[in-house]
Amino acid sequence: MSIKQLSDDQVKSMTLLEKDKWWYENVYQHNAPQLTIRSAITGMLLGGILSLTNLYVGIKTGWTLGVGVTSVILSFAIFKFLAKFKIGNEMGVLENNAMQSIATSAGYMTAPMMASLPAYMMVTNKVIPMWQTYWWIVVLSLLGVLFAFPLKRRFINDEQLPFPEGYASGVVLDSLHSDTGKEGMFKAKVLMGGAGVAALIEFMRNEPIMTKIKAHFLVLPEYWDDLIYKFATPAIFGTPLKDLTIRLDSSIVLMGTGGLMSMKTAMSMLLGAVLNYFILAPYLIKIGIISGANFKAITMWSLWFGVAMMTTASLYSFFARPEIILSAFKRKTKEVKSKDIDPLDKIELPLWISFIGIPIVGAITVWMGHAWFGVEWWLGLIAIPLVFVFTLIAVNSTGLTAITPGSALGKLTQVTYSMLAPGQVATNLMTAGITSEVSLNSSNLLMDIKPGYMLGGKPRHQAIGHVLGIFAGGLVAVPVFYMLFNNDISLFTSEKLPLPSATVWKAVAEVLTVGLAALHPTAQLAALLGGILGIVMAYMDQKTKGKFPISAVGVGLAFVLRFTDSLMMALGALFFFVIGRLAKDKNSVTRRAFIDNQETMAAGVIAGGSIIGLILLILETSL
Repeated sequence: MSIKQLSDDQVKSMTLLEKDKWWYENVYQHNAPQLTIRSAITGMLLGGILSLTNLYVGIKTGWTLGVGVTSVILSFAIFKFLAKFKIGNEMGVLENNAMQSIATSAGYMTAPMMASLPAYMMVTNKVIPMWQTYWWIVVLSLLGVLFAFPLKRRFINDEQLPFPEGYASGVVLDSLHSDTGKEGMFKAKVLMGGAGVAALIEFMRNEPIMTKIKAHFLVLPEYWDDLIYKFATPAIFGTPLKDLTIRLDSSIVLMGTGGLMSMKTAMSMLLGAVLNYFILAPYLIKIGIISGANFKAITMWSLWFGVAMMTTASLYSFFARPEIILSAFKRKTKEVKSKDIDPLDKIELPLWISFIGIPIVGAITVWMGHAWFGVEWWLGLIAIPLVFVFTLIAVNSTGLTAITPGSALGKLTQVTYSMLAPGQVATNLMTAGITSEVSLNSSNLLMDIKPGYMLGGKPRHQAIGHVLGIFAGGLVAVPVFYMLFNNDISLFTSEKLPLPSATVWKAVAEVLTVGLAALHPTAQLAALLGGILGIVMAYMDQKTKGKFPISAVGVGLAFVLRFTDSLMMALGALFFFVIGRLAKDKNSVTRRAFIDNQETMAAGVIAGGSIIGLILLILETSL
């Protein structure tokens, strides 16, 4: 079938009620199977396996990525194969969509194991019991589900933000289930091809493993610029480029991530990265404001500009139209008078579930924080309302870029608690973990709902699926995480387990123990400028109806990432852009694989590189 969507003009001119009625009459599939037993089981199994992709990427870069497209294609191929042998029927499009909600949820719930939890263990020098880690992550993820639904109508139904990864899943789902299956199997081959190339590269980059199998002569350098440093040491203001993280990675995993971005966002990230690492950081290192030539020291200064920019831009975008969120809450009283007023009364997750669930699950979160991590009751309680503000920011970022700046937003919580509880580093970390993880899962759920909205699915089913995925992901990823470091905290921040997010979180907490006065005056000025620029860019984007060439969120993100990460994502977006211009023949294999199936190729690269990378990491640790 062809996906029915409103035009840009209709999105801007129609009221929310008009959009809801249009969707109910033209898109909603009333009787199609969705959350079935087989879709639930398949989603939990694939989600558990694919959660390891996020664990790997997070350990290496501090990032979390969705696995929606990957799980959708794998599920389609599996049931297509089984149907050929008369073992059951092929999975329906909305069944597959419900399945991907579960799988993607499992992928995202790994975030605390990359940031707040290892940072807490490093600060206290105590290993958190595995069962506590599991239930802590589960409860925070559930709280994210409850915070998401009051915002669903604003971001999905009314503004219809793109949610790039969710949109890609919707397009792939529609394509897979709209033909005889030939095109779907081609997509599966594209996915596996991208995965195979990325996996081979990761394997060849691993010098210990390649040496073990006596293939050292085939080893690829970890960074291509290592070849340059054999003959020279390029530098800016006396600081070597590699110490500024200005490197060209041989891994293509993040190029796959760039393939899921818009050129505007990717180029904005590159712009921010150049500004930070080619100009500001080397100069500030030279004059002594930044104390060291490494990512940790640079980020301790630059993140304040990036966080402020993302925060003000997101808040401006939200509060520029406050009537939308207010009307969503007012609508409930009208539904009682006339069901015709709201056609989605029996489809949307009732808001009362969030109104009742947030206080209950929030109270459990506060109790856990107090009993397990020593967070005082009143300090834990304050974190819950902060979650709502940060969820607005996170959802806006995810809706535009498919990236949720959870770690960066957690820093705002750390600033707050540096004033409320100076000197309490553990409290600083765990309260930030609450806001970061909850906002991440809220954004992830809305990302999952996007393809369901495109295809006419029922949000209630996806909410249940998201909960199932939370439990499935934890059961796989948490034990693997503990296997990687084997209760040896000293491995954190090593070459094997770099955990850049955890390093930054720990450093921020330690710096802020004496309050905001710990920030250098130039960092305070950077935060002010970042905040102002975020508002200006958001205003210009609103006035130009999205045609303003720079994304405030993209620029801000670049200030909290390594230069090489922003570069590789920009190169990924540019690669697909150039291929699209060169491959004119619509029937050529090149165009079909790289342009018509861009999201599929990108997802395969991410999955293949991540999973084999994690396996190699475990093998290295055990050797």
